[in-house]
Amino acid sequence: MTGYGHGEATDEAWQITAELSGVNRKQTDIAINLPGRLADLEPDVRRLIAAAISRGRINAKVVLERRGGGEGQLRVDESLARQYVEAARRVSEATGADLRIAAADLFRAPGVFRMEETEADPEALSGLVTQAVENALTRLIAMQEEEGRHLRADLDARLTAIAENFEEVRTRAPEVVGIYRKNLFSRLETSGLELDLNDDRILREIGLFAERCDISEELTRIDSHLSQFRRYFESDEAVGRPLDFLCQELNREFNTIGSKANDADIAQRIVMAKTELEKIREQVQNVQ
Repeated sequence: MTGYGHGEATDEAWQITAELSGVNRKQTDIAINLPGRLADLEPDVRRLIAAAISRGRINAKVVLERRGGGEGQLRVDESLARQYVEAARRVSEATGADLRIAAADLFRAPGVFRMEETEADPEALSGLVTQAVENALTRLIAMQEEEGRHLRADLDARLTAIAENFEEVRTRAPEVVGIYRKNLFSRLETSGLELDLNDDRILREIGLFAERCDISEELTRIDSHLSQFRRYFESDEAVGRPLDFLCQELNREFNTIGSKANDADIAQRIVMAKTELEKIREQVQNVQ
């Protein structure tokens, strides 16, 4: 399912920003873009996303920034500074020269002042990265859930359409054998053959036809599949794959009824139901 999530986490030195974008895909595909200094955290980020997202392509981008825009901290070696001052005093006493060192002079003394860059420690920043990604996941999932509510309404309407078609099939099915019997007798009369309509061969033919076109089991399974489909709507678990499986099973029952029914009206209802089912299957590919 589609969605976008943005999350941040900070401490005194660093700010972590995570951006997640999701698009529809039948399988799970996670692409992660981490700063080089945090590359060791990729398996952790991948596991975190995979635990929350069961289907779709997720693009994850994590940005690391120093807070305040600084590149490091200025460090002063006070011990070395005192040594410079003490050395100047001794030279002054030994030579009689006036060698007084001002604080500004120490900036030119090697080693007294140095810039110390704050390195990004992946282990120390792991908690911040997790927090930022979790915040982004929360927003991504909220957007997906909103899409899911609209998707559920659409699926529910199509399931109702399928159920209505099969109520018509259920009503029509008992008439099929009677229509076949009437047409068979009509053809026999038209052919001019002198046959007893109670002949065992005729009755056996009608019986075999009734057995071949019996779709009661298929209708029962369709009712069960439609009920299961709706029960999954109430589940808090990932239901995309179970719904995909139910679509396959429904399609199997539709095809069986279409081949057994031997009736134009039922065949038309099957076509209408399969049209709705195909739209459901397309939507189910987007469901987690």
